[in-house]
This record gives sequence, C-alpha cells and structure tokens, in this order.
Amino acid sequence: MPPRTSSTADPARTPAEPRPVLRVAVLADSDTRWKWGALTARRLTAEADERGARPVEVSGLLLRGRATPTPRQLAEVGEVGIEAGRVREVTAVEFLHTVRDEGYDVVVLALVGGGVQAMLHGLAALNLERRPVIVTGYVGVVYEKLADGLLLRHGADVVLANSAHDAERFRAVYEGVGADASAVTEAALPFLGGAPYRAEEGRDTVVFAAQPSVPASRADRTYLLRRLVEHARLHPRREVLLKLRSKPGEHTTHVEELPYQKLAQKVPGGLPPNFRLVYGHMGEVLDRTDLLVTVSSTAALESLHRRIPTAILTDLGVREPLGNHHFVGSGLLTSWDRLDGGCRPRPDGQWLAGQGVAADGSYGTAYDTARAKVTALLDGGQLPPPAPYYTPATAPGYLPGILARHHLAPDGTPLPGAAAPQETGRVRGAVRETVRNAARGAYRHGVQRVAPVIRRMGEL
Repeated sequence: MPPRTSSTADPARTPAEPRPVLRVAVLADSDTRWKWGALTARRLTAEADERGARPVEVSGLLLRGRATPTPRQLAEVGEVGIEAGRVREVTAVEFLHTVRDEGYDVVVLALVGGGVQAMLHGLAALNLERRPVIVTGYVGVVYEKLADGLLLRHGADVVLANSAHDAERFRAVYEGVGADASAVTEAALPFLGGAPYRAEEGRDTVVFAAQPSVPASRADRTYLLRRLVEHARLHPRREVLLKLRSKPGEHTTHVEELPYQKLAQKVPGGLPPNFRLVYGHMGEVLDRTDLLVTVSSTAALESLHRRIPTAILTDLGVREPLGNHHFVGSGLLTSWDRLDGGCRPRPDGQWLAGQGVAADGSYGTAYDTARAKVTALLDGGQLPPPAPYYTPATAPGYLPGILARHHLAPDGTPLPGAAAPQETGRVRGAVRETVRNAARGAYRHGVQRVAPVIRRMGEL
C-alpha cells in the first residue's frame, strides 16, 4: 500500500531507501472485537506487507471498561499478527492523545456503536493536520439495533459490511436518513478460514456454541443445557462439546450473568462421560467438529464457511431477541428433537451466497474493494475532519450522553479532569498504574458480580 502523499513521486528517494512504515492502530473494547479489529487491520494492509511496498506496524489499544479482555482471552483469540508488547490498555482520552502523538495512518475502531461515535467526535476535535483513515464495522451478524448501531458508526471513512446482504441494508439506512452512504464497503468476516470439512472415520463430534447473552433467562439456558446433556446420553458414542466463550468472572462483548459452567454443576445425575466443556480458539474446535449447533452465534458463519454441517435451534422460537431470525431462509433452522433423531440441515445455496461466508472459494478477494478504498484515501492527501451524522445540532438529546460516557464534552474535547496524565517519573508512574489496576478490579467486580445479583434480587 503506497504512502499517503500529495505527490506521486519523491525524486530524492533512491531505490534502495526503505519505504516509510504504514502505522496502524486497532482500538477494541472486548475479546471478540479485538479479534475482528486486529484481523481486519491485517487484511486491509496485507498487500502492502506481502509485496514489500511498505512495511506495516500494527499497534493494539484496548479500551478500558467492563469487557476489556484479560490476558487469557487475548491468548485464546489466537494469532492475529500483533506482538504482545504492542498491546496496551487506554482510556478514551488517552487513545486520542496517542493518535495525536503517534501519527497513525490508519485507525480501526473495533468498538460498540457508542464508542465509535465518541472516538469520531474526539478525532474531529483534535483538528489534526493529517488525520488517519478511520475504519469500523461489525464483529458478526447484525440482528438488532440496525439503525442505531449504523448511525453511531456514521462518520468513519470505511464502514465494513460482512456480506452483500449487510451492505445493501447499511446503505438503505444511511440513504433513508439523508446521510452519505459512500463509506459502506462490502467485505467479509476477517476470521473465516480453516480447512474445508472432511468427515473422519471413527469421529462423531457435536459442538454447541454457547453465547453470553442469548438466551438470557435462567430457564432458557437451563433448557438448552439439559437438551445438550440428553443428546449426549442418547448417543453415548458421540462426543458432545459445550464450547464456552469465557470463564466465570470474565466478560466478553456481552454480559453473561448465568454462565453455563455454573448451571452444569447442577445437572441432575451429573454430566455424562462423553460430554465436555471446552474453551479455546473456535477454529481449532471446528477442526474436529462434525455438527455445529447454536442459537445464533457467529460461529455458525465460521462453520458454514468450512462447509461443516450446521444447525440453528428453533426450540425457543424464531425471535428477534434471539437473533436466529437472521437465518430465516437458510435451511438451517431445526430443533433438538430433530437433531436427536439424526437430522442434519442442508444450507440453501442462494442464502449462503448473500451472507459473506464465501464457501465457494471467493474469500481470497473479499477484502480487495476495502483495501483499494483505504489505499485511495491514504494516497489522496489531507482528509477532512470526520463528519458523523449525529451532531449537537441533529441529536442534542442523545449525543452529549454518549460522549460523556467517554469523558468527552459535546464538542468532542476532553471534559475537565479527563486529560491524559503526564508521567513524571518511573516511581510515580508505577504507583499510578497500581492504583488504576486496583480501581479497575473493583469496577469489574461490581459490574460482573454485584450488579447481576442486585438485578436478580429486584426481579423477585
């Protein structure tokens, strides 16, 4: 990917002189969004790196908050091509100071919608002489808050859509409110991959991909666990795995108040010997999967990409809050009763073609358009400040609250007392970091342990 300059040639540069480094920053607020953001950054800059046109340096920044990934979660994400030493936690204001000081060429915002909106306004308020290209998008299936999430992402230079279906919906939302839709760019999920499915003699493995917040109630989660255990008992020669996203006390993109691990401890009669709880990289689990079962996890798209038999459960209904309505027309909707009887759903080819799973082998070119757009922006000289749809004039009752959650004023500047700290020495810096860690631990304990208990007590 060539450097961004206003001219196309530098007569002073000799052929042997190294090209300037393409500096990329990924800001993420959870383990899954870290995975999406880091791999997206790599796919967008792969051409420059592989052809040696320009060396690429990617830095990882984790937005401090409820779901900031732990070291174990980062390790479990798998190889994303970013050195551990280049990953650190920051607040929103610290991130803005870092962008100002480091001079990044590209920034990937792998955040929830409100976080993206806050960073867009914060970056605009920096008034940088040369700002980075801003890229954002979604981690997986967009099955709720379509308009809200999209308008909060408006203002980025590139809004990635994971499929042709999503690209069409995204443009319709922007155009429907009179916003510029040119940033919408079709791509695919960046973490698809792995060898195509091949059945192996003697292997029979069913994997249930759990989700932190779908379904949400104890009754529904207990029901799904019970049916999974019963399936294992009905098929004692089949290996049945419950794939979990996080361990108790850890948070992912969504809050998990009723971990399956705890529910599994209360299964009457205990768990059968062919039933196991597993963690780890989803791709490695799929390597040994013969049937992937879920309610609406993005793991279904990973499975379909590899042509692994995949089932979307209808036991709790086909409902928007569950997200399984996204799979209407896929041919994958089924129930535990049918799976117990040996049913194996077959996906509809036309539905697959619109969902970006690229099972037809087209995945290798899925990022070509997005990569070309980023290259053009880098090559096009100075970029104007980000111009989000939401402004103090268009959303005066909504935007200030979003920005305040990230300690930003309505104009995008840091609120009083929120400025990035200036380190005055190693000892003072170490003390400050110790206090921060203690405060962060107390905050996470309150959100992850105390708040769920209070909410459940309130429901009594």
